[in-house]
Formats: sequence, C-alpha cells, structure tokens
Amino acid sequence: MRHLLRPRRRRIVALATGALLTAGLALAGPATAASAAASTTRTQTPLVVNARWGGHCTFDRIVIDLQGYVPTVNVSPVSKLVYDGSGKPVPLAGKYFLEIRLNPAAGHDDAGQNVYQGPRLQKIYLPKLKGIAMTGDYEGYVTFGAAFDTKPAYGVTVLHNPERVVVDVSHPNVC
Repeated sequence: MRHLLRPRRRRIVALATGALLTAGLALAGPATAASAAASTTRTQTPLVVNARWGGHCTFDRIVIDLQGYVPTVNVSPVSKLVYDGSGKPVPLAGKYFLEIRLNPAAGHDDAGQNVYQGPRLQKIYLPKLKGIAMTGDYEGYVTFGAAFDTKPAYGVTVLHNPERVVVDVSHPNVC
C-alpha cells in the first residue's frame, strides 16, 4: 500500500508545482509587460515640435512644446548665440542672450523627417523678449537662443498634459 501512495503523492506534488509555476508566470506577465512599456516610453527620444511666445503684463513667456516626456532642460545666460555644429553667429539683435538646451531631444523623427514646426529665426517685439531662434538639433540636443536688450531675470517651469517647457522673463508692469 505504501508503494501506491508514492506515485500518487508525486503526481499531486507535480500538479501543485505546475499550478504554482503557471500562476507565477501569469502574475509576472502583466508586470513585465507594464515595465517594458514604461521603459520603452522613457527610452524614446522626446520630440520638440514647436516654440512659441507671448507677452503678459509683468513677464514675457517662451514655451517649447514636446511629444513624449520632458527631457533635461538647461537654461543659461551666454555672451552670444551661435548655431550648433557650425559655430556661426545667430543674427538676432540683442545685448543679452539665453541658451535653452534640451537633452535628450530631437526636432526630427527616426527617418530624419522634420517634426519641429516652429520658427527657426524670429524677431519679436515684446517688452523684454526681442527674438528667438532654434540654434541646434544635433546629436540628441535641441537648442534655442533668446535675445534681450536688457539683462533677463527668468524662471523655468515644466508643465504636463501636454508636455512643455516654459521660460518666463520678468519685466515691469506694462498693463
């Protein structure tokens, strides 16, 4: 009788092990798919699709519109604006300049087609902001330059839904 219990016990253990493995795979499947989807979303290079601006009573605003997540943004004063790659000067009048650099980012898709629909070089006549230019879309960096007649005091904000970077440059109330 004892020898009959062993094969039966082995079958029960084998069935239980199979059931546990199946349950474990079923539970791991969606989590793995979700984490793979999250990592795919995060690894695709964000696309810069537009740059726009607006004047308000106490500040001028630059907005950079994105598809995907918001990359690292660095805004810094520079002594002059130059085009990435060539180093040629950007023809925007001004005495003070800000460089807005996004990385990783692209203004083109994987096929090399342009997705950026904003201005390449634009004179602007706001109280503080006098011009904006896209100065680079090169090796994972998208760069913009902004021109001012007086030293800009600025703040940078990241907004979501839709994804965008906002640079506000303060000025005295004009309203």
